[in-house]
Amino acid sequence: MKIYSFSIIVLFLLLIVSSFTCKQEASFSSKTFLLDTIRKDSMVVDTVVVSDSLELATSLPFAVIYKERVHASYYHDKFNGKKTASGSIFNNSKYTAAHKKLPFGTKVLVTNVANHKSVLVTITDRGPYTKGREIDLSKAAFMDLTEHRNTGYILVNLQILND
Repeated sequence: MKIYSFSIIVLFLLLIVSSFTCKQEASFSSKTFLLDTIRKDSMVVDTVVVSDSLELATSLPFAVIYKERVHASYYHDKFNGKKTASGSIFNNSKYTAAHKKLPFGTKVLVTNVANHKSVLVTITDRGPYTKGREIDLSKAAFMDLTEHRNTGYILVNLQILND
């Protein structure tokens, strides 16, 4: 009985020591993924075609999850031709967006949570200024993401592209 108790204690101590000294290998992070096909102003992800002119990337960029399940809205047509905060002229038919904090020129992959359609936009302006909204998309980008044309906002995931 004494040897049995002693061996259980030793096994228990070995288990505790091994849990502190064994190092787990880093697994593939779900926060990054490889994008393999890029378009000029939009993107193909999971065989969803968003634009017509395909261009294969020469160097494959990585995307890092920035925020998940946030509200995206789109610019009203009255902003067409107006100057953005970055100094460029806004055009609702280009794939651009406004964000409060991301630097101008940042490429963001925006994915609709409901249907998994994605577009690639460039941050060119500041906003949105409506509480609860994370990003304002150009109308072209927004309409490529949604199937319901009568909605003013959608839930999206935002991923930043790192070249």
